[in-house]
Amino acid sequence: MAFGKTIRTYYGGTWHNGDVPVMRAADHGMWQGSSVFDGARRFEGVTPDLDRHCARVNRSAEALMLRPTKTAQEIVDLVHDGLEGFAPDAAIYIRPMYWGIHGSELGLVPSEAETGFAICLEEVPMYSADKTTTLTETRFRRPVLESSVCDAKAGCLYPNNARMLAEARAKGFGNALSADAMGNVAESATSNVFMVRDGEVFTPVANGTFLAGITRARHIDNLRRDGVAVHETVLTFDDFRAADEVFLSGNLTKVTPVTAFDHRQYQVGPVTRRVREMYWDWALSA
Repeated sequence: MAFGKTIRTYYGGTWHNGDVPVMRAADHGMWQGSSVFDGARRFEGVTPDLDRHCARVNRSAEALMLRPTKTAQEIVDLVHDGLEGFAPDAAIYIRPMYWGIHGSELGLVPSEAETGFAICLEEVPMYSADKTTTLTETRFRRPVLESSVCDAKAGCLYPNNARMLAEARAKGFGNALSADAMGNVAESATSNVFMVRDGEVFTPVANGTFLAGITRARHIDNLRRDGVAVHETVLTFDDFRAADEVFLSGNLTKVTPVTAFDHRQYQVGPVTRRVREMYWDWALSA
């Protein structure tokens, strides 16, 4: 799947133009699902938190029993080399990835002998400041660490997210607000989620059922530096119905205001606008 039409791919020790084939039919990542990735962004000439995304893809690989073959800094350097092939003002989605190639006896455990590695750079515009979405509940829930690799950004987790999103779209909403195994709010189908009540910010506590994102952490730090109280805590669907503002946080879009949760309507409020403003100020001055 490609988001954009202009793509550069690092594979086999060199950069290629286009979406080139990188995986074989018998690779472990193809038929056993041992693949991980991460996503970073370049926009307006900056690549905020690129080092953290490159470090996380290595942690994700290890969580899936894959042996990383690059250091985080080596991935950063390769990304910067690859970005030279795009116009300086192009917005790029940066996706380093690993996958298993060989399996152990019976095929289940990926072998450490060889690990596939690639980087995909796609030209994908940033969302405009007035882009919003809507949310609805979903019957599908986030898994737990005891049953799934929730501590990795793993490809095998995404079919569950896709079920959430497809259900929401079928109901006429833009995204889904999902629960953890206990029935408390975890995140949306695609991003971490925040709510605002009485000028304070709340977000689901990281309990091992979802990735507490790098952009999420950046928003929390920016808000606290700005004097805003931020609470990482257990939140229910009723908490979101009682919220003054709701917004999503993810690397692809950074900040997406939410204008409805089922029948509950929201305005794009001052805290949401301030979060976006602070992120851009930080990114462009870092």
